[in-house]
This record gives sequence, structure tokens and C-alpha cells, in this order.
Amino acid sequence: MKWRGRRQSENVVDRRGVSGRTVVGGGIGILILAMIVGLLGGDPRQVMQQANQGRQQAPAEGGKPAELSKLDIERGEFVSTVLADTEDVWTKLFAQSGLKYETPKLELFTKATSSACGNASSAAGPFYCPADRKVYLDTAFFDQLARQLNAPGDFAQAYVVAHEVGHHVQNLLGKTSELDQARRRLPEVEYNKLSVRLELQADFYAGVMFHHAQREKQILEEGDIEEGLRAAAAIGDDTLQKRSQGAAHQETFTHGSSEQRVRWFMKGLQTGDPEQGDTFAAGQL
Repeated sequence: MKWRGRRQSENVVDRRGVSGRTVVGGGIGILILAMIVGLLGGDPRQVMQQANQGRQQAPAEGGKPAELSKLDIERGEFVSTVLADTEDVWTKLFAQSGLKYETPKLELFTKATSSACGNASSAAGPFYCPADRKVYLDTAFFDQLARQLNAPGDFAQAYVVAHEVGHHVQNLLGKTSELDQARRRLPEVEYNKLSVRLELQADFYAGVMFHHAQREKQILEEGDIEEGLRAAAAIGDDTLQKRSQGAAHQETFTHGSSEQRVRWFMKGLQTGDPEQGDTFAAGQL
């Protein structure tokens, strides 16, 4: 992916290396569960509730931020560049619909952080908090994406950022609040079905973003699309559940199957038309 030398967003808050933040303990079972539930846009509050009894405080280590490595610095610059692409694309698309796009903040953190949605650890994966309109990302997740989920590459990493910003777009358009209301009145199984539609729409929006970024800036290189598809497939509920449990249970899906995630991402990438991504109106996903 061609990203060096391009505009970087000013909306990145880099808190990596800051110690003394709340972290979540509770053993490897909680870590696996948190990754499955919270990965790429899940509600971190659910993860925190399950792990609440294992919460503990990280040592202060003198209270000084740790020095960032060369790789950390590069990853920060990369994320800032991708976020800038999302700003450019969604600002223009919102304006075409007579709307104003309000850019989100993106916080980079190490191991754990606090948000308006509660405390979260890196085990929960990247997430968007609608309450403070911020994306939260521990860039160490990119290592998990490559090694544990077999989805390496910079475009796979860019897909993660674009997906979370897709949740911000949903929040601005009122879809997130609709689901929050549904959560309070629907049984869990029924709410899960709506959650899947929310996640698939965020995948679609990620594809839309890359469609326009490619058309305007020619950012893609050979193999990038395949990296994005691998990432989308790697975090499908069926793939993750088979990896951790040995079997998939569709009634517990909250993000969609690998096939669904790949298909909706590709639909956004191919059409570039936000109007074609109403997953809530779609009959068959």
C-alpha cells in the first residue's frame, strides 16, 4: 500500500508507552473470549463486564512513558495516514449528501486504556466508542492479525482502521443509537442478528472508503486486495469460533461469517456507493 509521504491526520492521540492504566486480567480464557467478542468493532463494555472480577492495576514504572521503537513510530505514521484518507473520503461523501462529516479522534494505546465506554485492554481488539466518538487501537494488534489470524500486510492493517471509522459513520447517521435502543428490548439472539448487520455495514463502508481513496490517490499495490480479503475472512465469527471452540454456532454470531464479511467489503470496494450498503434493509446477508 502506498502511504509514505502523504498527508497524516491531526486527529491521532498517541498514548502508547504511558503506564499506570487499568488492565484486565483473568487468564487466557478471558483473553480469547475478549478477542472474539470485541474484535473489530464489538462492544468493549460486554468484554469488560465478563472480565470485571479480574481487573487489576498496572505498575507505574516510574510514571514515565516508555520510548517508542522505530516500528512503533512507523505504525503511528501509517495509522495517521490511513485516518487522513478516511477523513478526505467521508468529508466529500457526506458533503455530496448535504451533510457535514465530523472527524473522529483515534487513540493509540499500549495494553490498556480508558474510554467513555469503559476500560478496555488490547485483548479486546480495536474498537470504536460512540460515547466519545473515538477509535481505540493498540498497534500491537497488528502482530496478532499477522501471526495468530494469518492476515499480514499493511492493507490488512488499513482495513482495521477503515472498519472502525465505518462505525463512526454509522454513529453520525444514527444507526448506532438505534441498535442501543434495540439492545434494551430484544432477546440476545435477536439482538445478535442486528449486531451482525451493523458489523457488515462497517465492512461495506471500509470498502467504500478504499474505492474512493484508490480512485483519487492510487494507493493500492499488487496483493493489497488479497490482504484485505484475508483480514475480513480471518475475523469472521465462524472462523474465530472454530479456532477457539472447534465449532461455529450461528445463533451467537455478532460480526458475521467470513464469507459475509468478505462479500460486503468487496461490494463497498467495487461500487463505492454508500447507498448500496443498507444491510438492515437487505433480506439475505
